[in-house]
Amino acid sequence: MQQKQTSTGLIWFQNNLRVTNNSSLFDCCKKHDKVIAVYIFDKHIFNNAVFEFPKIDKFRAKFLLESVTDLKQQLANLNITLLSYFDYSDVVISNLCKEFQISEIFIQKEWTSEEIEIVNHVREKISSEITIAETYDQFLYHPNDIEISFADIPKVFTLFRKHLEKNIAIRNEVKIPKKLADNLIDNKTEIPTLHQLGFEKFEQPTFSAFPFAGGETSAHKRIEHYFFETKKLGFYKQTRNGLVGTDYSSKLSAWLANGSISAKTIYYKVKEYEQQFGSNQSTYWLIFELIWRDYFKYVSLKHGNSIFKIGGILDKDYDWNSDKEKINNWINGKTKEPFVNANMLEIQQTGWMSNRGRQNVASYFAKELEIDWRIGAAYFESILIDYDVHSNYGNWMYVAGVGNDPRDRKFNIKTQANRYDANHKFQNLWLQKTLF
Repeated sequence: MQQKQTSTGLIWFQNNLRVTNNSSLFDCCKKHDKVIAVYIFDKHIFNNAVFEFPKIDKFRAKFLLESVTDLKQQLANLNITLLSYFDYSDVVISNLCKEFQISEIFIQKEWTSEEIEIVNHVREKISSEITIAETYDQFLYHPNDIEISFADIPKVFTLFRKHLEKNIAIRNEVKIPKKLADNLIDNKTEIPTLHQLGFEKFEQPTFSAFPFAGGETSAHKRIEHYFFETKKLGFYKQTRNGLVGTDYSSKLSAWLANGSISAKTIYYKVKEYEQQFGSNQSTYWLIFELIWRDYFKYVSLKHGNSIFKIGGILDKDYDWNSDKEKINNWINGKTKEPFVNANMLEIQQTGWMSNRGRQNVASYFAKELEIDWRIGAAYFESILIDYDVHSNYGNWMYVAGVGNDPRDRKFNIKTQANRYDANHKFQNLWLQKTLF
């Protein structure tokens, strides 16, 4: 009797660092007898800089290392080995395909230029017989369901949101795969250290608004705390413009950004909360923010690399400057605006900044200093723990007047400071002096 030939699938983890509701993991386990996983700290990214800022600085690197370390344990619980490398993706993937006779590679689908380039390098290196299965897996509303072509994505968020809320259902989560039998392999690889990635160990201020570790385990702990233990979700709309402390907002954006948790998981956890404690404006508002996140992803699907151009998706011809002294003063919290300075010192020392802070410092950078907004976006990309390419560049375009805001607003920094930091608690915390 002829023995059945086994097939081996490779899950190439990128910004989907979870086992819960992971379509690539689900599909690979369903289709193949043997399953191997890999995460690559790609040297193309770690050795790259934009406007002199490293693509990934120490805060993002540390959070990423924590996330991959947790992923390795979660996969081990399913008898799946996570191989990890600090190398070039095309070199690693092509070698793995040969060593383990991989027949199919599973990845989360990306569409921005840098991510596409890395995948294309891999395609060039591997056999044409090996399939790369790409799955949209970072949305709340799946692209195949929205009933709008990418070219017709509305210019205004409200139209997009109302269409989705009225007409489109959110898919169910895919179930965690069962533990695989006889699947573990000998793993001679090690997750790199922070030092190996080019950074020294560091400590954050004890009063950081984001003291959390990376990884799926931490993401679920955060939901349990913010939703069910403290019930702070029920007050999210009233507190979300806060500046000090860990619980003025959900802080879920960092885990969302690298895929340690999915938007759908958060959505269904909100629904679980509503069943237990009731719905209100706050529970809706968290979902509203998830739809905004989706919207920026659809904007980048529609406009492609225009989101990285100085004129943005509107192709506006503004007169920008790139004054290094002004840029450095902004980064180091030495502008004429204390509220801007406090926020910039927070991000410099923690890799985190509130939503209210981000809008103000970006507006000041683009509208007051009139500096090329892409420089500010590149700095955020480098340093923000919760950097997401679509939200980052979408929001910067929006504030700079080259994106989706038809009003082209300019923030009055002093008014904003008086409204959201009337007692100077936040400014004093970071400037460490009295501002009277």
